[in-house]
Amino acid sequence: MKLKIALVIAAAALIVTAGLAAAATSATSVGVSQSKFGRILVDGHGRSLYLFDRDRNRKSSCYGGCAGEWPPLIVSGKPHAASGVKAALLGRTKRRDGRWQVTFRGHPLYTFAGDAAKGQTNGEGLDDFGGWWYLVSPAGVKVVGGASSPGGYGY
Repeated sequence: MKLKIALVIAAAALIVTAGLAAAATSATSVGVSQSKFGRILVDGHGRSLYLFDRDRNRKSSCYGGCAGEWPPLIVSGKPHAASGVKAALLGRTKRRDGRWQVTFRGHPLYTFAGDAAKGQTNGEGLDDFGGWWYLVSPAGVKVVGGASSPGGYGY
């Protein structure tokens, strides 16, 4: 009887682990979606992805309260490029807490806490935490009011 209970517990643990791994994989994939601002990058859950114009040299400058409002897109391994995304432009950068943040064309990527549902773009063009936040185009440049702009820091 104890062996059967142990086997059931082990099987349940494997199912939970597989489910968490699948969730992490989809969350750390980067895809493309159509929005009112044109084609933009989204995470595996369809949430819009943003860049912060204060970030420099492929490093995030968003920590503390900033990271609470603008959660970084975290990855444990290599980020996955979904259809429409150039895998060569995907990368990652190490945050101060040791976690890896997904980058695209050198820009650290973030979601926005004010986007409650897939497809929302409420963070576009906000001046918050000392800098401007922009959606990211599939070319890896900021989207400004519906148009892509090379801006950023030259990656």
